[in-house]
Amino acid sequence: MNQKVTALLMAVSLLIGSGGTYLAMNQFGAEPSVTKQESSETKASEEQAEQGTAEAPAGFEKVKQAYDLISANYVKDIEGQELIEGAIQGMIGTLEDPYSVYMDKATAEQFSSTLESSFEGIGAEVSMVDGKVTIVAPFKDSPAEKAGLKPNDQVIKVDGKSIEGLDLYEAVLKIRGEKGTTVNLEIIRPGVSELMTVPVIRDEIPLETIYPEMKEYDGKKVGYIEVTSFSEETAPDFEKAVKKLEAEGMKGLVIDVRGNPGGFLESVKEMLRLFITKDQPIVQIENRSGEKERFFTTTTEKKPYPITVLIDEGSASASEIMAGAMKEAGGYEIIGKTSFGKGTVQQAVPMGDGSNIKLTYFKWLTPDGNWIHEKGVEPTIVVEQPTYFYANPIAVEKDLAFDMNSEQIKNAQIMLKGLGFDAGREDGYFSKETEAAVKAFQKSVKITESGTITKETAGKMQQALIDKVRDPKNDAQLDSALKALFK
Repeated sequence: MNQKVTALLMAVSLLIGSGGTYLAMNQFGAEPSVTKQESSETKASEEQAEQGTAEAPAGFEKVKQAYDLISANYVKDIEGQELIEGAIQGMIGTLEDPYSVYMDKATAEQFSSTLESSFEGIGAEVSMVDGKVTIVAPFKDSPAEKAGLKPNDQVIKVDGKSIEGLDLYEAVLKIRGEKGTTVNLEIIRPGVSELMTVPVIRDEIPLETIYPEMKEYDGKKVGYIEVTSFSEETAPDFEKAVKKLEAEGMKGLVIDVRGNPGGFLESVKEMLRLFITKDQPIVQIENRSGEKERFFTTTTEKKPYPITVLIDEGSASASEIMAGAMKEAGGYEIIGKTSFGKGTVQQAVPMGDGSNIKLTYFKWLTPDGNWIHEKGVEPTIVVEQPTYFYANPIAVEKDLAFDMNSEQIKNAQIMLKGLGFDAGREDGYFSKETEAAVKAFQKSVKITESGTITKETAGKMQQALIDKVRDPKNDAQLDSALKALFK
C-alpha cells in the first residue's frame, strides 16, 4: 500500500477519523516475529486482490449509457467528473459498510496536509453508524474528552447546521478546525431524551500513543501502560516501555486500551508477540471466500509475571484484537465493559489521481475463531465505574433553578453526588435539597452562592468531575485490574 496513503488513513483515525484497523505496507509479507499459515488457494486469492481486477457484470454498459445521457441532455450543464465521483460514491454507498469510504482528491489533500507531528481538531474517533456520525471514542486528554463527549454519541448538527446526508469525511471536515476555535456539536446520546449541545474548543492533538508508569499495589511494583491508539510507532514505543518497567522490577502489568479506537493491524500484532506464545494464533483473517489465515508469533515462553487488560465500550478494532488474543490465546484476565464491536480490516487503495478508496477487505477473528463484529469482546471480569463517571455534560442556555425539571438538572444531581454534594434525588426536579447542594458546591469553589446552576457553576462542576474521574484512586476498573494480578 502507498506509504503516504497509509499515513493518511492513520491521520484520519487520530484526529477525528473513520474508525478502523488498517493494513500497513507489506501486511502479508515475510515477518521475523510473526508468522502465518496459509493455503495455496489463499495465496491465489491474495494475488487476485492485489491486482484489483474483476470481470465487468452484464449490463455494465448501462453506466456508460447513463453518463452519456446525463452529459448530453440534462437541463443544466454538469461536469463529467462530478458524475464519475457520484458513481463511485453510489457504489460505495451500496455496500452499506460504514468503514468503506471514498475520499476525492480535495478531501484527501486536506487530510494529508496535517501529517507531520500533530493535528488540530477535537481529538475523537468517529464512524458512520446507521447513517449517523457516531463517536467511537474521544482521545486521552483531548478537547472531546474534556467537553464530555462519550462513545456512541451521534452528531446531528455542527455549528447549528445539519450534517444529514454528508458522507463521513465531509462531516469530519466540518468538525475539524484551527486550535483555539470552538465547534458546537448537537448530539443524541443513548438513554437521553433531549438533544444536547456540546461546545468543544479545538486544540493540537499530539501523536503520542503510549503512557507508561510504575504503580504500587499491596507493596508490589506494578507496571501500567495506557495505549491510546495503534500508530506506526506504537509497537516499538510499547516494547521500550515494557523493557523499562521490567528493568525497574515490576511484578505485574496492566495494559489499558479503554477508549482506544484502533489503528494499524501490524502494530497490535507486533505488541502481542511479547505475550502470546507460538502455540495458538493471535488473530485470524478471513477473506470474502471464507478462507482463513492464522497468524502466529515465534515466542516460546510467556512472561514470568501476571498481566491484565482493561477495555470498555470505546475500545475498538485493533484494541479488540489485542483483548481477544490476550483473553483466548494468553488466558489473561480482561477487565471492564464489553468493547465496541468492530471486526473488519480496511485497506486504502490509491486511485491514481490523488483520491483513494478505503475498502473493507477482510473480517478478523479471535484466536478461537469468533467474529466479534457488532458484539464486542466480553470481559472476563465485568466492572462498572461509579455512576458519576457516566454523567452527561450540562449545556446551560438559561440558569437552572428551584422548581424546574429537566434532563440537565438530572445530570447536575448525578454530578453533585459524585462530587460529595448529595442533592437527595436524581430525577431532574430542582428541589430545595438540590439548591442547598448547589450552594455548598459553589462555596467550595469560591463562587457566588446563588443556589442556581449558572453557566459558570456548570463549568466548575464539569471540571471538578473530570478531575475526580482522572484520579486513579476513583477508578474501579483499574483497581479491579490490579487486584486480579495477585488474586
